[in-house]
Amino acid sequence: MDEHKKFENRVVVITGASGGLGSVVSRQFARSGAKLVLVGQHIEKLDLLGNSLEIPRQQWISVAADLTQEKAAAEVLKAVITNFGHIDILIHLVGGWIGGKSLSQVSSEELDEMMKQHIWSTFNVTHALVPKLIENKWGRLIIVSSPSVANPPANGLPYSIAKSGQEALMLTLAEELKGTGVTANILRVRAIDVNNEKVLNPSVKNAHWTTPAEIDAAMEYLCSEEAGTVNGARIPLYGGA
Repeated sequence: MDEHKKFENRVVVITGASGGLGSVVSRQFARSGAKLVLVGQHIEKLDLLGNSLEIPRQQWISVAADLTQEKAAAEVLKAVITNFGHIDILIHLVGGWIGGKSLSQVSSEELDEMMKQHIWSTFNVTHALVPKLIENKWGRLIIVSSPSVANPPANGLPYSIAKSGQEALMLTLAEELKGTGVTANILRVRAIDVNNEKVLNPSVKNAHWTTPAEIDAAMEYLCSEEAGTVNGARIPLYGGA
């Protein structure tokens, strides 16, 4: 298969598309022939990314949406169906980090914010889009998580709790999706090395970091036909340390 066409006619929804990881993933899937739905909170950044992809304008759309809100996910679905008629792949990259405090110092607002970004955004977007994937009888769902779910560190409670809930949601989905042709998988990274520091300036600290290109390569495999039997996996991308 022509590597530049391996996702031809696949409709890929990428949330958090204009971020450091999202922009790399968007470019790679564009190069592979996919039709892209770029989702984020700032339409200007999404349009700037879309216009830089060097693909026909009819091959991508941008949708401004705060996916912590249920109605926003419904608007994303509407835009997908209106423009492309179906969806094949959802790569959900919305999230953030709050930490550095002990439990007694963490506010309820900080915990709530992490729950919104990781659990509620994932619930809302999958709740809206998964029925269409099942209807297709083919689909891929991917999130990026952290090994802190398995071994929560001190002073990281809001993030660890939210990521644990997000993974539980995805693993539950994976069980429910068996036999549908749709898979749900998790990539775990310790830190996303947006600036490629482990190559340019290697150290003990960054040896276990993961570059966006490395994450994208794993995503492209999980979205391939050959990965149809991979479902409910938690794949570690930090084993080089």
